[in-house]
Order: sequence, then structure tokens, then C-alpha cells
Amino acid sequence: MTYATDRLYEEIAYIAYHFHWEQDRLLDLTHPDRIRWVQEIARINTRVNEG
Repeated sequence: MTYATDRLYEEIAYIAYHFHWEQDRLLDLTHPDRIRWVQEIARINTRVNEG
């Protein structure tokens, strides 16, 4: 099964922006792990923005 390249880059950019991880490290993550990190970062951002 292939994964949309645009979506993959969005996930990688989002995590890299917030955690400053290198591209190779991010590409080594499984899709479920990347999604989990994206969700956790979103939760952190929501808490920070709410005060």
C-alpha cells in the first residue's frame, strides 16, 4: 500500500518544525508512529494556545 507523498511531507514537516528531528529519523518512523506524534504535538499546541 502506498501513502500519498503530499501527506507524508505534511506529517514530516509538522513534526520536524516542532521537534527539530532530522528527515531520516522521521522517514524511519512507521505511519502509525508519525500520526501519533502529529496528534501529540497538536494536543500540546492546543493546551499552550488555551492558556
